[in-house]
Amino acid sequence: MSAVPPVLVPYVADLVVYDVTGLPGTHIGMPSTSLTFVLPVDEPLDVGWRGNEGTRGEFWANVAGLHVGPAEIRHRGRQRGVYLDLTVAGARALLGVPAAGLAGALVEAAEVDPALRDLPDRLAGSDPDRWAVLVERALVDALARHDAPGPRAEVGRALARLTRGARVAQVADEVRLSRRHLGELVRAETGVTPKEWQRLARFERSHALVRKGVPIATVAARCGYADQSHLTREWVALAGCSPTEWKRRELPSVQDEDVSDPPG
Repeated sequence: MSAVPPVLVPYVADLVVYDVTGLPGTHIGMPSTSLTFVLPVDEPLDVGWRGNEGTRGEFWANVAGLHVGPAEIRHRGRQRGVYLDLTVAGARALLGVPAAGLAGALVEAAEVDPALRDLPDRLAGSDPDRWAVLVERALVDALARHDAPGPRAEVGRALARLTRGARVAQVADEVRLSRRHLGELVRAETGVTPKEWQRLARFERSHALVRKGVPIATVAARCGYADQSHLTREWVALAGCSPTEWKRRELPSVQDEDVSDPPG
């Protein structure tokens, strides 16, 4: 993981230079409240939404919008590149479009911002220890280029409260909007409803705990699921597998503590 420059902190939740070696297979791209931006090196990212082969493509600078199902990333064994999680505000600030405009999409970054077209070539021609700096510089340039306004203040406050699990009606009261109007604004900004955002946020919290090895029953209690069975059903719906199956499939691919996970 690379430290994100302060100017990018509101827009980039995570930046990882990854180099993972394992058996060829299919990696699960997990849903979350962030957009993902993946810049592979050596070979393009082969990705599509699970169950929809028509969305599968090969990308050198892939942006994936918010989604409520898993992506499937096919790989030949070694994966190298740079992976970023972009916040909803980051979609506007760095790509020049609201997150809603990319919801459920898998696109080349250059289709959204043509100025990013040469970024994959710059990475390919540089040493891996320079990749993070090159990406950060490109995003700082994008920030200056777009100068886009952020989401409405009440939408930002509402998303923060929904992320922490507050009820939709309660959040609407707090930001002084009707529940219907709040839903319209959240969907216009993110591409998902307030309930879907809550669901993604809760799943995201559970994913982080499962990754750390926290027992599944404990994860369910901490994240507000009714019980372990409820958590498992949500994982099957959102990730396409149970937490136990995910750990069996994904965690062994990490070779040591200094090597980051593959994208997704």
